[in-house]
Amino acid sequence: MNKKAFVTGASAGIGMATAKMLSRNGYDVIITGRRRERLEALKLDLEQNFGVSVFVLAFDIRKKAEVDKAWDSLPQEWRQIDVLVNNAGLAAGLDYIYDGDTEDWETMIDTNIKGLLYISRHVMQVMKERRGGHIVNLSSIAGKEVYERGNIYCATKHAVEAITKGMRIDLLPYNVKVSSVSPGMVETEFSIVRFKGDEQKAKSVYAGLEPLRAEDIADVIEFIITRPSHVNINDVLVMPTAQANSFYVHRTNKD
Repeated sequence: MNKKAFVTGASAGIGMATAKMLSRNGYDVIITGRRRERLEALKLDLEQNFGVSVFVLAFDIRKKAEVDKAWDSLPQEWRQIDVLVNNAGLAAGLDYIYDGDTEDWETMIDTNIKGLLYISRHVMQVMKERRGGHIVNLSSIAGKEVYERGNIYCATKHAVEAITKGMRIDLLPYNVKVSSVSPGMVETEFSIVRFKGDEQKAKSVYAGLEPLRAEDIADVIEFIITRPSHVNINDVLVMPTAQANSFYVHRTNKD
């Protein structure tokens, strides 16, 4: 029987790349997100190309009732989860805190913090009972350094850092590994979402440099989950070569 993995936010970007990586490694995968049609297309792709089983759960991770309903719909045999990748997350807006849109604040807090907790609580109960498993939380350089106009997004990723450490401590007696991956600039739908569909503005974020790709982060997650049983990778901070930290980026004159 194949091991089981659960990936949130799998309809695009890092989540999709991670689902493909896990399938390539022989995991049956539960993929979640709000866009069912994308998830169904990914399911077909993974099953045809890797010969694994895929289960689709389409729901809004911000809403506890939807998370609980989705979990309750999961067949018992699919609940024996070996790896949980908490990837679902977003940034909304890039405003000075005194100009911030409170709806953007709520969207980020509800997705990046509360959504992660809602799904993790279900999976942690299973891993605790089984006395084993691995949770990988997607954090960010924004969880380590606060940058101008990053305020609430950075706050949510700082929270992910704290939650990850808390999970690691509380799950220690149950042989559950807890890791985090903290990327710098990754070109996915992230900036398009942050700028609410303004593709030109999103593209300008990566102008003059080569950012990370979703597959780069999936590669890091692959390294983390394939370590021997006695090894846990607590956190990996991964940046594009052209980025030193949140503040220093080297750009050429190329578009």
